[in-house]
Amino acid sequence: METIQIMLNSIDKVKNFVNDVARFDSDFDLISGRYVIDAKSIMGIFSLDLSKPITLNIHSTENVEQILETLKPYTEQ
Repeated sequence: METIQIMLNSIDKVKNFVNDVARFDSDFDLISGRYVIDAKSIMGIFSLDLSKPITLNIHSTENVEQILETLKPYTEQ
């Protein structure tokens, strides 16, 4: 499992993020405070506080490098 911090501070970023993670068969969890939601659920993402960085857990042992490269635009700078 890989864990990274991401920032989804606009509607377009959320939409693009969901489209990007949906391309992979792996499971992705977003964690904000005490809430854990499926990262492929656009409605779930909008229930989080998007003004702060969010922790993303990537439950995958294969394609990790490809996944991290795809998610690079969302990683916190």
